[in-house]
Amino acid sequence: MSQALVTDLYELNMAASYLRRGMTGLATFSLFVRDLPRGRGFLVAGGLEDCLAYLETFAFAEEDLRWLSAAGFAGDSIGAFASLRFTGDVHAIPEGRVVLPNEPLLEVTAPIAQAQLVETYLLNQVTFQTAIATKAARCRLAAGGDIDLVDFALRRTHGVDAGMAVARLSAIAGFTATSNVEAARRFGLQAAGTMAHSYIEAFADEASAFRAFATDLPGRTTFLVDTYDTLAGVEAAIGVIRELGLTRSLAVRLDSGDLAALARETRRLLDAAGLPQVRIFVSGGLDELDLERMRLEGVPVDAAGVGTRLGVSADAPSLDSAYKLVAYDGRPVLKLSEGKATLPGPKQVWRRMPVTEDLLARRDEPGSAGYEPLLLPVMRAGQRTGPPDTVAAARARLERDLAGLPAHARDLREPVPPQVRVSGSLRDLAATLTDDLRHRGKTERSMPGGTGSGRLT
Repeated sequence: MSQALVTDLYELNMAASYLRRGMTGLATFSLFVRDLPRGRGFLVAGGLEDCLAYLETFAFAEEDLRWLSAAGFAGDSIGAFASLRFTGDVHAIPEGRVVLPNEPLLEVTAPIAQAQLVETYLLNQVTFQTAIATKAARCRLAAGGDIDLVDFALRRTHGVDAGMAVARLSAIAGFTATSNVEAARRFGLQAAGTMAHSYIEAFADEASAFRAFATDLPGRTTFLVDTYDTLAGVEAAIGVIRELGLTRSLAVRLDSGDLAALARETRRLLDAAGLPQVRIFVSGGLDELDLERMRLEGVPVDAAGVGTRLGVSADAPSLDSAYKLVAYDGRPVLKLSEGKATLPGPKQVWRRMPVTEDLLARRDEPGSAGYEPLLLPVMRAGQRTGPPDTVAAARARLERDLAGLPAHARDLREPVPPQVRVSGSLRDLAATLTDDLRHRGKTERSMPGGTGSGRLT
């Protein structure tokens, strides 16, 4: 199914005008996040794989063209759209890498109409998935190596596609499983799940429900114990485990109440019954701050399901992202709007581990010894430069970058992000273009018939 109309109308308006005027020069657009949300000391790049799949198949279907014609686009524009494909290049920071403010997550270089038309979709995917990947990484940092994490977000995400992305991104962040069965199938993940309170309520008592579940689904024996009275539920689970002689893959799940206090008492009951192998799984409105608190306080929790607050990145659901033209037809360009100024030209981000600061430079500048480039060529002439990325590869990149971040950037409450230093060459280019634009504006205002507004856009 075509996704060419998954865009904002003004993208189509501009593309039609470019094509009518024969403006086919190569344009470079840079996609970046201006400022980190409050409470964030870093971001984690996400969304690139979906963007590349979209660009490879970009085309207007017949029904798209008919709709555009009915919406008032002229026949020559419809004809130009009919043959339009994405033939450009993409440089991008691979998924799973830590990124900082104003660093391009990707740069698109293509004939300007093509590069303009894909703006909305790229922003949609990169913005959302980067926010989610960052949230998932924070949960993983909070849990440390002590608590396994499971994605429970599907029923709370803003749409099914978002749920698929959350499952994949949480796996990149190091979650061990997902409740999302289709995502497990699609991405080769571990599916995890037990029972709902409705299952318990359908039986005469908890012990009957636990007995039936363990008999019918051996190997998936996690007992949900808080339907009525949590500690009584734990006692019922202990009774069924002993009655049936269960020995493997055993857990109890706590889903409400004071999880820390209940986990401690549950652990005491299980150990007293000679069942130290039974794990304690918690869920219910958890986020990274809850997970960190449990870990630091030594709460005996083995695994946790994280749902709503992960799936919508509840405390930071949006990013101040932008997709801006930085070069057209061989000349660098910039924007001088107050609070939204941009840096000109295609760029590269250079990093040295550990991450004390990154260097944002012109793409044609050589790197310094010990630094690695973050922006890699991932698409040439509309085709990927290599096979699709894997969850395992993205996870390895994230683990390496997180290990290289200073503690003050990983802090979950009052983080201080590493600095991004702008190279002298890039600063000089921006200064030269700024002076030229301001001089041009003064000249235009002084000419007869000038508007006198002095506004540069």
